[in-house]
Amino acid sequence: MSERWGHTPGHELPCSKQPSMRLAVRVEQVSLFFFVTAIAFTAFVMGESQAMKTVWIDDMLGMVPPVAVLIAARLRRRRATDAYRYGYHRAVTIAFLVAAVALLGFGVYLLGESLYTLIRAERPTIGTATVFGRDLWLGWLMLAALAWSAVPTVILGRIKLRLAEDLHDKALYTDALMNKADWMTGAAGVLGVMGIGLGYWWADAAAACAIAIDITHDGGRNLIAAFGDLMDRRPRDVACRCDDPVPERLAAELAALPWVRRASVRLREHGHVLIGEVYVVPVDEAEPLRRIEQVGEVARALDWRLTDLTVQLVPALTREDDDRGCED
Repeated sequence: MSERWGHTPGHELPCSKQPSMRLAVRVEQVSLFFFVTAIAFTAFVMGESQAMKTVWIDDMLGMVPPVAVLIAARLRRRRATDAYRYGYHRAVTIAFLVAAVALLGFGVYLLGESLYTLIRAERPTIGTATVFGRDLWLGWLMLAALAWSAVPTVILGRIKLRLAEDLHDKALYTDALMNKADWMTGAAGVLGVMGIGLGYWWADAAAACAIAIDITHDGGRNLIAAFGDLMDRRPRDVACRCDDPVPERLAAELAALPWVRRASVRLREHGHVLIGEVYVVPVDEAEPLRRIEQVGEVARALDWRLTDLTVQLVPALTREDDDRGCED
């Protein structure tokens, strides 16, 4: 016997998570404001500096993850329709993919541009401007633009990391990594501008090149993880570094029930939430409906992400399910 158990589609976040979601939306809106102002400021003062040009491109690409997260935050709240019977939870996974592509794309661009500059041995110069009758080295304005671009992303990135872990939002987590790339690029820009001022022409591109390797690595790892989520691989933690223990924990909790002989759980990620199937071998055939409801209660108490489960009472587990199951 089987029965589908779950919450109302489109309302997967419990009340305790709603404040975190609202804060995440506000933080992304603030991020967009800073990126727009940073893009304008950097474009005004960047001159011939490779690092400044890189920061400018970085700020433009940095707008992609916040926009993707905000769109996903609106879409995921929609109720299921005849066309989308499982709701719009996958909008979060698509936002994760978009953010990962933006992060990887920026890393590849930064690495290519930096290597090209080093190979050509281009020697950028930083001129001066007359301000109130005095000559002002434009490097000071560049450093101010870099500070405006980098400092807020340090603060916003740390907030996003905390919220991403609380909401299990991989798109938000990748956006936080993009913010890490932003402030690292800003730091490279500072070193580059100071290096040019001291006569070290190669410092500009070398600093950007070193950081590009780390950014490209993070982008590639997250892109692979996004593809894995779309292909229904088993759940992983928000940083995509290890498998999520929820399937094993749920199987163990069910196996501890007095009427359960064996239990197996198969889950996949669907945006913020986890959906899948639960196979239970009961010791007898008494009260099947009540037992299925009890499985739902155990899942609900274990993790808020378990929102849509198909529970089946079966006489025995298949070999495939048995490998993922627990026995009393």
